[in-house]
Amino acid sequence: MDKKNGIIDWPTFIGAFVLLLSVTVPLILFPKQGEAVLSMMNTFVTGNFGVLYLVFGLGTLIFLIYVAFSKYGKIQMGKDIKPEFSNFSWAAMLFCAGIGSSVLYWGTIEWAYYYTSPPLGVEPNSTEAIQWASSYGIFHWGPVAWAIYCLPALPIAYFYYVRKKPVLKISEACRPLIGKRADGPLGKVIDILFIFGLLGGAGTTLALGTPLIAAGLNNMFGWEETLSLKTYILVICTVIFAISAYSGLKKGIRVLSDVNLWLTFLLLGFVLIVGPTVFLTETTINSIGLIADNFFHMATWTEPFNNMGPFEKTSFPEYWTVFYWAWWLVYAPFIGLFIAKISRGRTVKQMILGTILYGTLGCVLYFGLLGNYGLYLELSGQFSVVDVLNNEGAPAAIMGTLEQLPLDWIVIPVFIVLAIIFLATTFDSGSYILAAVVQNYVEDEPVKWNRLFWAFALSFLPLILMYIGGLSSLQTASIIGGFPLLIIMTMLAISFIKAADHDMLMAKKKKEQKKAS
Repeated sequence: MDKKNGIIDWPTFIGAFVLLLSVTVPLILFPKQGEAVLSMMNTFVTGNFGVLYLVFGLGTLIFLIYVAFSKYGKIQMGKDIKPEFSNFSWAAMLFCAGIGSSVLYWGTIEWAYYYTSPPLGVEPNSTEAIQWASSYGIFHWGPVAWAIYCLPALPIAYFYYVRKKPVLKISEACRPLIGKRADGPLGKVIDILFIFGLLGGAGTTLALGTPLIAAGLNNMFGWEETLSLKTYILVICTVIFAISAYSGLKKGIRVLSDVNLWLTFLLLGFVLIVGPTVFLTETTINSIGLIADNFFHMATWTEPFNNMGPFEKTSFPEYWTVFYWAWWLVYAPFIGLFIAKISRGRTVKQMILGTILYGTLGCVLYFGLLGNYGLYLELSGQFSVVDVLNNEGAPAAIMGTLEQLPLDWIVIPVFIVLAIIFLATTFDSGSYILAAVVQNYVEDEPVKWNRLFWAFALSFLPLILMYIGGLSSLQTASIIGGFPLLIIMTMLAISFIKAADHDMLMAKKKKEQKKAS
């Protein structure tokens, strides 16, 4: 990009904001009609094109494993330099940015949905349902999810660190395929779709994190879970991640992520030690084995015989697996950009395997310890998580689960602090990357006022929708908006191979010319 054009890419900046307003304003003015239209579109996309999401998820994992162990795996992001961050800080930042407070929510409670409405035609509340209940959450948050996250990081990091292009844009990473059109309207559309997907996906994280924090404060102080309380929570979280994003990668985001990872070890270690240790470890290991044995079946199950003969339609693949793959897809360009930005000095192999293994391990610990602790309470009769979930909602069931632990008056505050920091680390990373995408070049970090603007923009519109009860609509819109990303992500994979092959061929020719001379 030519620096004389100015540091801010105003067409992308304004285009993304106008697109988001064009979706949210009608929802504010006509909430019921808008929600009905979005719901219909969501049903159409997941019902008719769900198989594309499943094929894409499995294909991405296979592609990345191939790349990691091929000639491309040796490519270093920045020649002959040490990694910018330690393994601990690097793993902490990518995990905290990629997961957010959602892992606290679903990691504790997701098993209950699978137990009462299991997959693969299993009888609800049966012995077999118990095994799948403790396994499917790990599957949904496992290698496929982190592979989808890692895919965009390859071409973006390659162009930024190997080809020395000071631009953190999805369109720039597509340049080997679309050529000069990356600088024109097509490039702007690609970048705007990415921003819209992230802003929409943010609604999902906020929809889960804010009520969870409110329920925790209700438990600790007896504060009523009102809309005002949720607003205060959102504002406080926004201030935290705005300060963090303003401070930059090393001073803000890295520090918050490190603190979050230590608190995670503290909380999960406590649950393992004081909880039913043998049950937790055995159930987790059993779940990993069950997933390994059935991985390809789970990754490709489409419920093809629904409503035929004895087969009853459950829509499980659409409600869960397709939804999750679409959710990861919406966040993938942002997480990929962030992984690329923090991976200076690492090889492609280190970046791929580190992202998939560290990310999966973190989710296994949450689902294996917090989730299986709730399952233990249900099966032992000590506390019915399912009853509370059905009668009082998920936040109450999560707090009820934590109350069964010794020293719950310490555990719950730690859990809430974790939720707040998780929310903040996801959004400070998001605002940092959004700022980078709307700049024509990024020499070190995006300019501070730009980072600050997107920090508040990420919260402002979901806050408006929370007041009109429309967060679910924004979640649905983000899934629909993520559909074009199936094409864009495929373009990114091809772009990386094309660019790397071209550069390797040029390097080989230079060596041959030197030898000849």
